[in-house]
Amino acid sequence: MRSSVDENPENPRPTRGEPILYGFLRHVRIFSDEGKGKFLLSQERGGKAMRHPERELENKETIIAMLERSGVGRIATVNPKGYPVIKPVNFLYLEGKIYFHSSTKGEKIEDIERGTSVCFEIDEPIAYVVAGALACKASHLYRSILIKGKAAFVKDRNKKRKVLDRLMEKYQPERGDGEMSAEILEKTAVIEILIKELTAKENLG
Repeated sequence: MRSSVDENPENPRPTRGEPILYGFLRHVRIFSDEGKGKFLLSQERGGKAMRHPERELENKETIIAMLERSGVGRIATVNPKGYPVIKPVNFLYLEGKIYFHSSTKGEKIEDIERGTSVCFEIDEPIAYVVAGALACKASHLYRSILIKGKAAFVKDRNKKRKVLDRLMEKYQPERGDGEMSAEILEKTAVIEILIKELTAKENLG
C-alpha cells in the first residue's frame, strides 16, 4: 500500500534518516513580533531541571508565537476519583493567561469548581525522521509547551465579551460585527488559567 507521502508530489518519500515534513507547518512563522508574555519559564521559578536540558525551549518570542497560533490545546483536570481527565479545547492566549470557553455544565467544569490544579498542553509536530534497520534511530521533530496552573471562571461580563470576541477573531476572522447577546454570555462559561509554571521543549534534529 502506498502512503500519502508517496502519493503527494510535494512530499517525496524520504530516504533513511531524512525527516518527513508535515505540510501544514511549512509556512508557519516561528517568531512573533508582538508583545512580551508575563509568565516565567520553569527554571526562572526554580522549577525542576529538565531531564534533557538541551531540548529546553527558552526563547519567549517563540513560546508566545506558539501560544498565539496553535488551534487546539488540551486541558487536564482531576476528577473526584483522582483520575486525570484531558479534554481538547479551542483557546486564546491573552495578556499572559490562557482562556477557553465551555458549557456551564460538564466534567471539567465540575473539576474546576472544586478548585483542582490544572495542566494545559499544546504541541506542534514538525517532522518524522525515518529509521533504518534499528527502530531506536527513528525520531520525531517537534515543539511542545506544558503549563501548570489554576483555573477560575471569568465573572465580569465585559471581560467575558472581550475574550469571546477575541476567540472569534482567532477562529473565525471572516465573521460579521454582530453583537453578542446577554443570553449567550449567560449560557457560556469562560475559564481563565493563571500560569504558575511553563515548560517548553523542542527537538529540531
